[in-house]
Amino acid sequence: MMNTDIQFSTFMELVKQRYSCRSYADKPVEREKIAAILDAARLAPSACNKQPWLFIVADEEPVRTGIIESYPREWARTAPAFIVVCGDHNESWHRPEDGKDHMDVDCSIAAEHICLAAAAAGLGTCWICNFDPAKLRETISVPEHIEPVVVLAIGYPFAQSVAPEKKRKHLDEIVRWGSY
Repeated sequence: MMNTDIQFSTFMELVKQRYSCRSYADKPVEREKIAAILDAARLAPSACNKQPWLFIVADEEPVRTGIIESYPREWARTAPAFIVVCGDHNESWHRPEDGKDHMDVDCSIAAEHICLAAAAAGLGTCWICNFDPAKLRETISVPEHIEPVVVLAIGYPFAQSVAPEKKRKHLDEIVRWGSY
């Protein structure tokens, strides 16, 4: 039988260590490592197990440069690779009562699996949502029903990178028991 206290403790340490890395070492990320991390994303839960995601890895030119052009921030140039998490609107679950498309929710869960798996593998990641959708779509050549949801910068953190102190609200501010 496994000691769940140790498992939870290890998981919480991983969650505390993970941060939005914005400075990467000049070192490529091994494709085998990226594939292992994407396997963690593949195992993420999704609404009705529809798995409406697609992952586009950009670790070579000119795609890497095109992604940077869709999000022209200087720090992004240091990322050796990007994972574009895309969702398929034709594959996602839609709530019957109001038609809410859960593609973005499912893709976000998979993206965070990527971030946590990357942290466990000694890599840094940063969510990028403020990209130019038209430029990004052109760069990765996705069909109309596929939507880029988030770009994840990924790489080995620059040696002098320091995880900033997490500034989060206290549980009392964000938890309600039973109702609002």
